[in-house]
Amino acid sequence: MSASHPGDHLRKLRINLGITTRDVEYLSQRIAEEENNTEFQISNGWLTQLENSDSVPSLFKLYSLAVIYHVKFTDLLLFFGVDLQKASQHRALAPLPGTHLTPLEVYDPDRTVSFPVRFDRSFDLDNTNLLTRIVEIWGEVPIALLQQLDLRHHLYGYIGLTDLTLYPMLRPGSFVQIDRRVRKINGSRWRTEFDRPIYFVELRQGYACSWCELQDGHLLLLPHPLSPCSIRRLEYGREAQIIGQVMAVAMRLTDPPTADPLARSPEQS
Repeated sequence: MSASHPGDHLRKLRINLGITTRDVEYLSQRIAEEENNTEFQISNGWLTQLENSDSVPSLFKLYSLAVIYHVKFTDLLLFFGVDLQKASQHRALAPLPGTHLTPLEVYDPDRTVSFPVRFDRSFDLDNTNLLTRIVEIWGEVPIALLQQLDLRHHLYGYIGLTDLTLYPMLRPGSFVQIDRRVRKINGSRWRTEFDRPIYFVELRQGYACSWCELQDGHLLLLPHPLSPCSIRRLEYGREAQIIGQVMAVAMRLTDPPTADPLARSPEQS
């Protein structure tokens, strides 16, 4: 953004459209009547003041301006120093202690991200390698295109910093991909603990991520043998509901230098 204040940008948008402040007043009044909310209405005098000062409009009036000027609401927020694309970055500055679902937010589908569009065929993808060496060409791909991938079947969860249910196999602070189509507990036998299905569970207050078993109408949340947590027994369908099966995990292999996960209070009821 330039050094000029937001009012300059708003005035420029209006002038480029060839409309007056009274035109904006009339059009905003129609929006207010449609919504039955006078907060959407913008008076001629108020808009003049906004364009010539550092005033900050309400969300309702900013919405009306976005509609009348035919621009994205997110673009007007940028005029006032609010970039919704930074929401995930700022959310990382305030991590929550409990396990919870994390949204996959796309505020502007027209924006692009760097994405591998061609892979070097000379590399054997069966073996571990650096992604930067495997990818031959990185391209700018619209976020809207990535939305067409099979993301609708998956949710993404975050393992809380105090959740030691599957520690040390699944460390606190990890992100997990959840297939919400798989909600039935797989009771078949497994060879190792890594083959055993992990489920993301919604509780009355919060979430859990663990191995699960059904027993007499109750859902057992089973911790890792090395975890300090105890087995939790909850009434299935009333106190606990399976959201889906964990299909992938992204986590640190070591704890931060100042962190001692076993010093935290384990999540248990």
